[in-house]
Amino acid sequence: MLFARPLAELIAQLEKLPGVGPKSAQRLAFHIIRLPTDDVRRLADTLVEARDALRLCSQCQNISAQEVCPICDDTRRTVAQICVVGDPQDIAAMERINEFKGRYHVLHGLLNPMEGISPEDLKVRELLDRLTDEVEEVILATNPTIEGDATALYIAKLIKPLDIRVTRLAHGMPVGGELDYADSATLLSALEYRREL
Repeated sequence: MLFARPLAELIAQLEKLPGVGPKSAQRLAFHIIRLPTDDVRRLADTLVEARDALRLCSQCQNISAQEVCPICDDTRRTVAQICVVGDPQDIAAMERINEFKGRYHVLHGLLNPMEGISPEDLKVRELLDRLTDEVEEVILATNPTIEGDATALYIAKLIKPLDIRVTRLAHGMPVGGELDYADSATLLSALEYRREL
């Protein structure tokens, strides 16, 4: 055994975190064992408290400390637009631009038959339950990937018969990007979603 059992177990647990490989897990584990005991206890307590205190918003399915998250509880935001995202962190990205004044809906994943993720595994039913007469537009803001596109198409097919406008975020060339550095998929998307001047 390369490491003492408690250290090896800590490394193994850290490796289960997304984006943390064996080397990163080792660095984190060695950092943690060098911390003062009070700091380690505070970290452990914070992890447990966060896990116990957080839940899904009863309306948009975002992670929240209350029954209804602050965004859904904000009466200044319109109920006429719902922006559908794959994961809770996507809301933070949308909120950074400070332009969208509607509500959100979090699917908690994207369709991926290869990994066994079907519509029943996502919060699609909860989205459909929110589509009242007040909702005028559903903006599909899933990632521009095969899974994101498949999810957007699936949801659009479910919503279109309800006579609600369904839109998709445009994607293509980034502002300030150069054509010769863009990959073919980005260029194809930029060409497909071009607009008239």
